[in-house]
Amino acid sequence: MTSLFEQLKQYSIIVADTGDIEAIKKFKPQDATTNPSLLLKAAVLPQYAHFMETAKSIADQNPGNETQLNLAVDQLAVEVGKEILDIIPGRVSTEIDARLSFDTQATIKRAQRIIELYDQKGIDKERILIKVASTWEGIKAAKQLEKEGIHCNLTLLFGLPQAIACADAGVTLISPFVGRVLDWYKKSTGQDYTAQTDPGVISVKQIYNYYKSNGYQTIILGASFRNIGEICELAGCDLLTISPGLMQELSETEGELPRMLDPDKVETVNPTPLDEKAFRWQLNEDPMATEKLAEGIRSFTNDLNKLKTQIAG
Repeated sequence: MTSLFEQLKQYSIIVADTGDIEAIKKFKPQDATTNPSLLLKAAVLPQYAHFMETAKSIADQNPGNETQLNLAVDQLAVEVGKEILDIIPGRVSTEIDARLSFDTQATIKRAQRIIELYDQKGIDKERILIKVASTWEGIKAAKQLEKEGIHCNLTLLFGLPQAIACADAGVTLISPFVGRVLDWYKKSTGQDYTAQTDPGVISVKQIYNYYKSNGYQTIILGASFRNIGEICELAGCDLLTISPGLMQELSETEGELPRMLDPDKVETVNPTPLDEKAFRWQLNEDPMATEKLAEGIRSFTNDLNKLKTQIAG
């Protein structure tokens, strides 16, 4: 009998949720995704020491200058991204500064610069996904970037309203977070959940059903998993981004893994386009999504500031 990991790869494309090069070499995923938290962890690894030195040399060209330090961080992200792309056959996601989550034009400019930095490394933009928070401003920025041929991964997504707005904007990919949704409900209700009753799993299934029944081309990348039960319950989702620890557990676990999501077996759901007012109202009416979106932006900003301190140090 084959492992759950090998069976899972028959239904979903596997994405590595890590910046650890050795883990990526071991599990051979199709794609990889990074964020400030993962970059912060990767920055202390010995194999990235020369990348940190490059970033420091950029920051030292104008010590104390915030713009120069931002450039150094972007350069580090691109260096790590290129290293990953040398291993995987697919794409890597590189995240925009979370502090720009409510600034459409600044997000667009930052994304354009990251693509330019990749281009200087000989990396075609088709292999890059720019990660943007799923705020209204972030979604509008992604809509413009997609028109320019810059593909986007809308992250920190916690419910259907954000997913609908992203699909209507024509973004390439969304990353609905499963584990963080579960975290909120466990804390809020004091209950435990099975994989079948997991609110994060149910949310992704709802988004999948909506997208597939309406013919949306936006790709769904299930993210932020707490256990392999969540992952198995979403077998068949377009893509799944999994941490090395959970990939290892899936690799060591045998058993039958049925396909849980199938585009040919979805219920018909009528499309409900959202304008800005409807989007903001529906997001406001979901305390979980509102709180986790804000918390995620703060968390990524905090880790980005720690990374800057290391670079400037």
